[in-house]
Amino acid sequence: MAWIVLVISGVLEAVWATALGKSDGFSRLAPTVVFGITIVASMAGLAYAMRTLPVGTAYAVWVGIGASLTVGYAMVTGSESASIVKILLILGIVGCVIGLKALH
Repeated sequence: MAWIVLVISGVLEAVWATALGKSDGFSRLAPTVVFGITIVASMAGLAYAMRTLPVGTAYAVWVGIGASLTVGYAMVTGSESASIVKILLILGIVGCVIGLKALH
């Protein structure tokens, strides 16, 4: 159960990071509200997962999922440039997250 919650929390990290960028310094209401709700939910899920998973593993997986999805979304929507090298590096992060799960 902790792993499922951790993955969902990682996805929510990508949501709050994207909403933070779209909030224009908290001057736009909708993205600011999305940021506030998802950061609380993401942190709560991370805290829950850390009750049974090692802190380092849980944090690395949470950040890896969040970072990969955030930059992937930015590349798909055109707000960040995409390149083969960047995609391969992101896939490396995803591979490391999978490796951490496989070792645990």
